[in-house]
Amino acid sequence: MDKLTKYREYVQKLMTDYVTSDQSQDEVDVELVMDTVRDHYQWMNVGWIGLKRVYSCFIHIDIKDEKIWLQQNWTEENPAEDLVEMGVPREDIVLGLHPPYKRPYTDYGVA
Repeated sequence: MDKLTKYREYVQKLMTDYVTSDQSQDEVDVELVMDTVRDHYQWMNVGWIGLKRVYSCFIHIDIKDEKIWLQQNWTEENPAEDLVEMGVPREDIVLGLHPPYKRPYTDYGVA
């Protein structure tokens, strides 16, 4: 199995596992957006609580240039470490949510 196919499977499994723990409310949908052609993956909550609009992206992961980019994480989960436990080398995970000048100081890839 090639690297890209393997990374797609890992990200899809990870996101699916995370989303199953999210409980939707009456008018708030839990959405898992997986664009497997362009390699964009998002866990979203969309809807209404009373008169308040809910539109939140909790985790956003992209795969580009054969690296997994963590673009957003508003959860207590640690997707980067979970991916390492699945077998992804640290240098193939980029913390895109950090500015480029900070990335060399993480334990992960820089781009």
